[in-house]
Amino acid sequence: MPGFGRPGVGRAPLLTTRRTAKAPSLLTAYVLHRYDWSESSLILDVFTREQGRLVVAAKGAKRPYSQLRSVLLPFQRVHLSLGRPPRVAAANAQSSDHTTRDVQTLRGADWAGGAAMLTGAALFSGFYLNELLMKLMARQDAHPLLFDAYAQTLPSLIGGDDVRVQSALRAFEITLLQQIGVLPDLSLVTLTLEAVDLEGRYVLRPEAGVAPARSDDVSVSGAMLIGMQAALLHGSVSALQQACANALPEWRSLLRGLLHYHLGSSVLRTRQVMLGLQSLAPLLPTAVAAAHLDSDSRPS
Repeated sequence: MPGFGRPGVGRAPLLTTRRTAKAPSLLTAYVLHRYDWSESSLILDVFTREQGRLVVAAKGAKRPYSQLRSVLLPFQRVHLSLGRPPRVAAANAQSSDHTTRDVQTLRGADWAGGAAMLTGAALFSGFYLNELLMKLMARQDAHPLLFDAYAQTLPSLIGGDDVRVQSALRAFEITLLQQIGVLPDLSLVTLTLEAVDLEGRYVLRPEAGVAPARSDDVSVSGAMLIGMQAALLHGSVSALQQACANALPEWRSLLRGLLHYHLGSSVLRTRQVMLGLQSLAPLLPTAVAAAHLDSDSRPS
């Protein structure tokens, strides 16, 4: 028979099916924020390593004897198993309320280990990181390297060493900006793509990237930019923190402008709370955290 044995000739076409990737049965996560949903349940904003930010309904989590009460805590690594969206999500699927439209149901949660609970100034620094993630990260967009950086940053907030804490916060801000795709290559002048000069002075402009500094600019050296880019490419959180520690005031100023620009008109609640504490009780130990949060700046 003519054409016998040739693909697509003299025989019916083969039907193929495409298998969709199966979501992992367990997700590794941190709770970023929690909202009341009903008298007994919560809506959680969680950061997972496998699927990015998710909104999850924790039914019965507020009940006195629920095992979830001691597990769904901020800054503690947990393993989550999720089920179908709850009825509230389906009912609002066509509405503009994205808080409920994409919500999933929590089936179970277990503590997965982690650092000691944050307290005092460290607690506010941790909430600052959480707020940055919620305002700058899109939902359902996985960033495993950012997740790992977050996990490694939390222990650095404990201990009261100002340089260590501020270096950790600045390093996380840089990692976050890089991971969401808004940080330019720090080894190149953005507009010309020329390599930065080791001895030159440069700034980070929100709309122009790495640019030569003017005489009145707060700037960093080309050598520092190259070192920071190398640390980013290596993926070392400790190297990033050390690079920030070498020029903390300068990085604080540069990152302030970038975060202000990308946050838009959003006002960070952690910043407002700390400024309020400073004005009410400037001598309280907790008030020192406002200095750590200074890079987010003045988004209003």
